[in-house]
Amino acid sequence: MIRQLTCIVCPMGCTLSVDIENGKIQSVSGNTCPRGKVYAQNECTNPVRTVTTTVRTACGQMLPVKTLNPIAKEKVKNAMEIINKRVVVLPISVGDVIIEDVFGSPVVATKSMG
Repeated sequence: MIRQLTCIVCPMGCTLSVDIENGKIQSVSGNTCPRGKVYAQNECTNPVRTVTTTVRTACGQMLPVKTLNPIAKEKVKNAMEIINKRVVVLPISVGDVIIEDVFGSPVVATKSMG
């Protein structure tokens, strides 16, 4: 089976073809750099995503946050449910941990708000 992907590692957006047989990657083609091959292998075997969203502050503003590390793609919906329940009190600085652990990653503020 051939799976087609668009690489998102760099702005080139290479079209990748991944040959998968019996659940194993046989080859990757279409990449112009080694990062594309690594991206294709990961996307086909263990897809992960960095979650970028917002949390509500006690005063009603929205604070931008993200997972510090990518989490399993299949856990993103559950991660959003956890993150959406959080309400924080200002002031907050960039990098402050908002939630200690969401599926193996802390959630951190991406903007300072006072």
